Amino acid sequence: MIGSGIFVSPKGLLERTGSVALSLIVWASCGILSLLGALAYAELGTLVDASGGEYSYFLEGFAPGKTRRTWWGPIPAFLYAWVSMFLLKPSSLAIICLTCAEYFVRIFNTGSSDCAPPDLAVKLFAVFVIILITFINSYSVNLATKVQNIFTAAKLLAILIIVIGGVVKLAQGNTQYLATGFKGSTSSLGDIATAFYSGLWAYDGWNNLNYVTEELKKPYTNLPRAIIIGLPLVTVCYLLVNVSYLAVMSQEELLASETVAVTFGNRVLGWAAFLMPLAVTLSTFGAANGTAFTSGRLCFVAAREGHMVDVLSYVHAKKLTPSPALLFNASIALLMVIPSDIGSLIDFFSFTAWIFYGGAMAALIIMRYTMKDAPRPYKVPIFIPILVLIISVYLVVGPIIDSPQIEYLYASLFIVAGLFFYFPFVYMKKSIPGMGHLTTFFQLLLQVVPTNTMPDA
Repeated sequence: MIGSGIFVSPKGLLERTGSVALSLIVWASCGILSLLGALAYAELGTLVDASGGEYSYFLEGFAPGKTRRTWWGPIPAFLYAWVSMFLLKPSSLAIICLTCAEYFVRIFNTGSSDCAPPDLAVKLFAVFVIILITFINSYSVNLATKVQNIFTAAKLLAILIIVIGGVVKLAQGNTQYLATGFKGSTSSLGDIATAFYSGLWAYDGWNNLNYVTEELKKPYTNLPRAIIIGLPLVTVCYLLVNVSYLAVMSQEELLASETVAVTFGNRVLGWAAFLMPLAVTLSTFGAANGTAFTSGRLCFVAAREGHMVDVLSYVHAKKLTPSPALLFNASIALLMVIPSDIGSLIDFFSFTAWIFYGGAMAALIIMRYTMKDAPRPYKVPIFIPILVLIISVYLVVGPIIDSPQIEYLYASLFIVAGLFFYFPFVYMKKSIPGMGHLTTFFQLLLQVVPTNTMPDA
């Protein structure tokens, strides 16, 4: 979860809440909401022990048994796969890689944090990161896992530098910026909802383990354990980081900074200021690697179910990695790097994502009745998914009512547009002329095969 969000979201969240105290409350609330959602997902992940995350839960919740063969049953799962593969997962990868690139360029310009780096340099490095991460994940699952473990240390280093620096400043009596409290707080429900968009982006990833349930060791034990330990720890880290930012910068200075961690480093670290953008670069690289890893599994599972073209469900004949799915996700992400507007991408991502997070809560509630006798190694109180469902409805509807934006209309239309592909190509099983030859071409080019031809299948 710790990746780009904590280094780009504080500005947007503070701007939308209007005050220091309210911003900290929203940060804590985002952590609590993510924890509640993750606990509900822990039940989903141990009840439906298949990779694919929400996609698998929508199939089991809204299309159980014979319903899966009806025209309407698989629609929620298909629409989630459609939106995730073409919008959510690529945009997430693009945001993280753009943040990684921006901080990498800042390593060579730490002395003047207010001077924006060349836009072309940021985009080119973001493209390089996407290509490198896709290669790593396509080459070896073990290599991708090792990269994730190594760069997790960099994430914690970046957080540690900021927290220690903030504690030192607070000990020196720098509390004047925190003392402003609720001064300037917004009263707009729409602003608070979009502030949650910024905060929840920093916590996004709380559901990533559910995409690789099939590859987890002892998922019934390790999935809930990872959530119960990880979410409170990240919430505390994020609160301490924001307090540290505000121990060094005023509200106005934080809002004026494009890379808040670099500004923090320049104020606190002196000659070692370069360590801050370096640590953030390493942190975001690790987050991008994790995003690519889970995105490929979603695409793979959807194609295996027949909801995407067959070649996306193939794996490398020797490496056993879902390389076609990984390459597809990377290709869309490369296109999203072109506009490079991180703030708009975050709002677009969060608005759309919470439609489906709410859908997953609805699926869990339904499965409490349709799968009463199914073994549940982990079970949450029913009020948790109900509460998260209600909050997700608010997060989607609140901004539309209070301050409608054209981006929300685009997102809604994109979801509905999936139906124009669902009926002919999924339900009626029509095929595009020449698709068989194209599949064969990619099989030979990428050296991939269907999973049912593998020796251990």
